[in-house]
Amino acid sequence: MVGRRGFLATCGGAALWLAARAADATPQEAAAAIDKFTEGRPTTAGKIAIDLPEIAENGNTVPLAITVESPMTADDRVTDILVVAEANPFPRVATFHLGPMAGRAEVATRIRLAATENVIVVAKTSKGAILLAQKPVKVTIGGCGG
Repeated sequence: MVGRRGFLATCGGAALWLAARAADATPQEAAAAIDKFTEGRPTTAGKIAIDLPEIAENGNTVPLAITVESPMTADDRVTDILVVAEANPFPRVATFHLGPMAGRAEVATRIRLAATENVIVVAKTSKGAILLAQKPVKVTIGGCGG
């Protein structure tokens, strides 16, 4: 059984690690996450619609909807979608896996953004195509345009 002091020490250590980790975040980490997802294959721009506000007054809860043009048949469909935020401490924000019964290549969620940054969406298809799109989002503090 862990005592109160042991618990607080563990939480404090974890908080320090996260703070240090946040300082280490780089655009290269975002590029590495994309490269890992695509397995180094080239990407093609287009066919992805990103519905994301241009200005987010609260970076803690930013609505995101993604639609990828695809017939979504058993032979030709979107299989995976990756969302990356370049300035986040952990750039890999979300990964969605779409099965053959999905019907449409659409997903929606809320994401947390650390600062004004680009949100990048990468989609894999069952035919091996890799699609990419990005959208900049300005994150303000309290709606003050910061």
